[in-house]
Amino acid sequence: MDHLWTPWRRSYIEATNRSEESPCIFCRAIERPDEENFVVFRGEHNFAMLNLYPYSTGHLMVAPYLHVSRLNESADEVTAEMMRLARRAELVIEEVYQPHGLNMGLNLGEAAGAGIAGHIHLHVLPRWKGDANFMTVIGNTRIMPEAIETTYAKVRAAFQQPR
Repeated sequence: MDHLWTPWRRSYIEATNRSEESPCIFCRAIERPDEENFVVFRGEHNFAMLNLYPYSTGHLMVAPYLHVSRLNESADEVTAEMMRLARRAELVIEEVYQPHGLNMGLNLGEAAGAGIAGHIHLHVLPRWKGDANFMTVIGNTRIMPEAIETTYAKVRAAFQQPR
């Protein structure tokens, strides 16, 4: 068996496994400083943050401030801003990482694959040809070529640019 040594990941794992006062990562991110939860942008009704368990470098999530589990529980202005923020995230990710494509989507409910079923969120993932390599397919392991702190700095800076 091969071993990939990534000792810098230990503090990241311990931080995300801690018992917190708020079990919802999105609600917790709303209440805390942006840097602690990798929030890259805050709008009026929604915010964007990096996924702590990304499928690819630059994997973002757009979520409303309101803790709801379905789109139909949100006001029109909330869902409209969510789409505008998804469009902005598309531009930012394309500018920063030049991916070959993007996946965007919502998983509503645990049966649909939602890891946080109680708080809707839209995934924005950059994709490259051949990014599902043997490590993911056979080894059930993802190789992230960039530290999350570096991704955060790049993406947050790009979000700050006027569009």
